[in-house]
Amino acid sequence: MAAKPSVVVFDYGFGNVRSCENSLIRAGADATVSSDVDLAGSADGLVVPGVGAFAACMAGLRRAGGDEVVANRISAGQPVLGICVGMQIMFANGVEHGVDTAGLALWSGTVERLAAPVLPHMGWNTVVAPRSSQLFAGATEQRFYFVHSYAVRSWSESSTTRITTAEHGETFVAAVEDGPLWATQFHPEKSGVAGAQLLGNWLAEISK
Repeated sequence: MAAKPSVVVFDYGFGNVRSCENSLIRAGADATVSSDVDLAGSADGLVVPGVGAFAACMAGLRRAGGDEVVANRISAGQPVLGICVGMQIMFANGVEHGVDTAGLALWSGTVERLAAPVLPHMGWNTVVAPRSSQLFAGATEQRFYFVHSYAVRSWSESSTTRITTAEHGETFVAAVEDGPLWATQFHPEKSGVAGAQLLGNWLAEISK
């Protein structure tokens, strides 16, 4: 039997770390929650969760040294999965309540308040994934669980980046696949069977 891929859910004070850990274990990972930057840097896969405000998450990530861990992993081609605000902070910046905060800038784009009649966007929603998506293989017709008021509303197309979108008042980025860096605006750990399929797809990718 092949060894289970080791995955660290990075604990920097923001995110549903235990829920992520349990979902990853069920999906077949040897998962653990840790704030140890060395462990986070050496694992087969790193999950960066995030809840709350963009600025607070960025500040927490920097305090914990997670910004350097993520940057180093991406430079080395080591897999990283961002979830919710953990996806948002991979972009260049976030604007909340008039405050513009720099993100990790691994992707261009700005996280902004959605133009929607009802916020937060909370509940189950479908997505539109590209045919080449590896993350959504076997789950393209499923619904996923969202809880957010901010998102990336405009972005630049790239031949190496697969963008999945969703609709709530307007079109926004629901997921990104770009080399070793994948991320979702929704919560796969709260998305039942569909979310488990996605986590399984990610684990299969990092096990190659």
